[in-house]
Amino acid sequence: MIKKNQLIETIESFPEEFTLEELVDKLILLDKIEKGNNDSIEGNTLSEVELEEEMKKWFK
Repeated sequence: MIKKNQLIETIESFPEEFTLEELVDKLILLDKIEKGNNDSIEGNTLSEVELEEEMKKWFK
């Protein structure tokens, strides 16, 4: 979840004119980063070995 202050900081970092698409792209990125950070804090991660095993499945 994006916090209001993150949204305000994001909008303030943009130039005076920007597209809605640019803003949405940035918000999606911030949301994904936030979710990744939360997963890391909660221990919902893969070890390097587990990741390598998962990636092997992709290329079969």
